[in-house]
Amino acid sequence: MTKEEIYAIFNNLRYHHENEVVEFKKAENSFDFDDLGKYFSALSNEANLRDKEFGWLVFGVHDKTREIPGTSYKNSMKSLQKLKHDLSQHTTDNNTFREIYELSVEGKRVLMFQIPAAPRGIPMAWQGHFYARRGESLVALDMNKYEEIRRQSVNEDWTAEIVADATMDDLDKEAVAKAREGYKQRYPTLAKECDGWDDKVFLDKAGLTIDGRVTRTTLLLVGKETAAHKLNHIAQIVWKCFQDGQVFGDIYTIPFVLTTTELLGRIRNYRFKIYPKDSLIPAEVWKYDTESILEGMHNALAHQKYEKNARIIVTENMDSLKFQNDGNFYEGDYKEYITGEKTPKSYRNPALVKAMVNIRMIDTQGYGIHKMYQSQKDRYLPMPDYDLSTADEVILNLPGTIIDENYSLMLLANQEMSLTDAVLLDQVQKGKPINDNAIKKLRKEGLIEGRRPHLYVSKQVARATNTQVEYTLKKGFNDAECQEWILKALNDHKVLSRKQINELLWNKLPVDYTEGQKMSKIGNLLTKLRKKGIIYTDEERLWHLDENLSEFKRDFKRDYT
Repeated sequence: MTKEEIYAIFNNLRYHHENEVVEFKKAENSFDFDDLGKYFSALSNEANLRDKEFGWLVFGVHDKTREIPGTSYKNSMKSLQKLKHDLSQHTTDNNTFREIYELSVEGKRVLMFQIPAAPRGIPMAWQGHFYARRGESLVALDMNKYEEIRRQSVNEDWTAEIVADATMDDLDKEAVAKAREGYKQRYPTLAKECDGWDDKVFLDKAGLTIDGRVTRTTLLLVGKETAAHKLNHIAQIVWKCFQDGQVFGDIYTIPFVLTTTELLGRIRNYRFKIYPKDSLIPAEVWKYDTESILEGMHNALAHQKYEKNARIIVTENMDSLKFQNDGNFYEGDYKEYITGEKTPKSYRNPALVKAMVNIRMIDTQGYGIHKMYQSQKDRYLPMPDYDLSTADEVILNLPGTIIDENYSLMLLANQEMSLTDAVLLDQVQKGKPINDNAIKKLRKEGLIEGRRPHLYVSKQVARATNTQVEYTLKKGFNDAECQEWILKALNDHKVLSRKQINELLWNKLPVDYTEGQKMSKIGNLLTKLRKKGIIYTDEERLWHLDENLSEFKRDFKRDYT
């Protein structure tokens, strides 16, 4: 792993980490060896349960604030290598840290311990005991989690299992016909040949059955509703709709090759207009992209953790769609798929995924998420996000309206902007943190200004969208400009209270600043001027210009009066 990749991982963990697979510790000077082993066991087991390749233990970072005091723990490579060896003497199968990375962050030493996930079917122990996470706490691995890991096998696939009491009579003819049409679209060179296959041959070819036997995949996709009980699974998609103060909805079950399309037809989709500034010609866009809606539903079906026996939930709000499925991202982080460059190597439900690919419900190239993001950009709408996802549940939020008019106008005015820049700027517009590399990239391209956490769109983009006023409000006046206002006011009025100075500068500071940040900023400005001997306070805590600074007064009057 390159140095740049390690720093990128650290920044992602620092600002977007999942509690159950990441732990931060100050560990400024030392850390108990037994506690280290317990965290190794806990994070390894949690990584396994959440289909993560690794867990991370990070020293030198405050857990609550993410401030970096730094650490001097095992302050040599020799002592770190010995630590890896010593730890392996007390773990399952002599497992130890995959790597230990030393980083310099904000001039402070940080240690990142890369913890491999427990092997499938084998819980990770420390000195014969098994550990897990519960929120922020370190606890014993409970029996349910222990058994979940023990039941795992390399080749286990819930969706591939044969349903012993199911037959071809349990299949929906219309669903099979639609699946056949999807197969011909996926493989157009086989379309004519496919027309000559009987249902038994077609279903085997498409991966919907195995040697003519009905599997759980078969029933999920093309099974009759009356055969749903044979799955021993709830197998439902719940649609909830919140509109005009009313709540209503419906429940959809198998065959999902048909019912997902039925649900699509229930969702309120319409065109609306975006008016560029200084133009009477609007851009007309659909509230939702049809392919994105189906992508959200089909991905939830493909990646559902069916062992949990949970329902998929689709929530339609006034301005967004939300898709929820049990489980987590099976391979990698969703951000890795935004550009379309990453291709997944494996899947939670390989039999189901194979069939859904063959009948053109999903693809396996990692393009689905990319297409959703690109569609939002092309329609000048906010990007999708997975911000509400947890270690146990994936939640996709798909905006269907403008959140920030200036952002949409920015995309409209800069249609050649790269998807990467659009995604990063979307985060800036939403006030979300971005890592140092992203900040550097956007600064270099002249797209943002300001300091973390108060980043804002730069003048370059603001001018393109006629948002100069908004830009100035977000940026505020710089230190020199604020000090000039203080000095000019003191020159005009001779004496000012702190309250009066606050009122003078309050609206000149960035609008994103909190009340406390503004008070602190003004206090710092006054302190700097006082230390330079330019202003002072009297016994009543009123502020004055120093009358003895005749040269300064002369220059000031020349420049500002």
